[in-house]
Amino acid sequence: MTKVVLFRQRQVWMPTISGWLLLLLIGIVTSILMANNLYAFLAQNQPVGARVLVVEGWLAPEELDQAIAAFNKEKYERIVTTGGPVSGWPGINRDTDYAKLAADYLAHHGIQSDLIAAVPAPRSAQERTFLSAVMFRESAQRLGIALDAVDIFSSGPHARRTRLLYQMALGQKVRVGILAARPDDFDPEAWWRTSAGVEQMLFQSFGFVWVKCCFWPGPPGSKQELWAVN
Repeated sequence: MTKVVLFRQRQVWMPTISGWLLLLLIGIVTSILMANNLYAFLAQNQPVGARVLVVEGWLAPEELDQAIAAFNKEKYERIVTTGGPVSGWPGINRDTDYAKLAADYLAHHGIQSDLIAAVPAPRSAQERTFLSAVMFRESAQRLGIALDAVDIFSSGPHARRTRLLYQMALGQKVRVGILAARPDDFDPEAWWRTSAGVEQMLFQSFGFVWVKCCFWPGPPGSKQELWAVN
């Protein structure tokens, strides 16, 4: 009769006290390096010299001011605002969208109204940035915009995810650049010192990883891509 063996003795190597201390030191150094470089990674600044600047309409006024400065400095020919319906703002019409609000703000702060185009997006419970990018793509021909290159203006650590989603929506033939507004509610060089910085960085880090590994919108024009469009 064959004897059944369920357990077997093995020799296991474990770190000594010195080994544990070395591993702890390596972990601390790695964490510090990651913390110091995480903001620069997420808040990507890499414009491609496009003629059109797309501005995410949900940005705060201080960030829209930075978008205006970038528009004037780089001498873009057109500026397009994006965004879906506004919710949770008392006194604002329910039919108002972030694209229109941002366009009005830009027009009242030095940008010629004929250079501004608002491209609203429908209400959506998921990946609103991607849906805004799809609406921009679908409106480009109507607006007379050649989709060869575009620069996007986003908010700090949201920028890298924005660029990724726009690239997914516009396709690999379109050069997508990105500009990140500098936040005023926390110090990018020491974001871990404030609750606002930690909250933003953790949320945006998770969002970027989720898009990278789990977001599959479907082919252009498909029902899977245009889930929120009537």
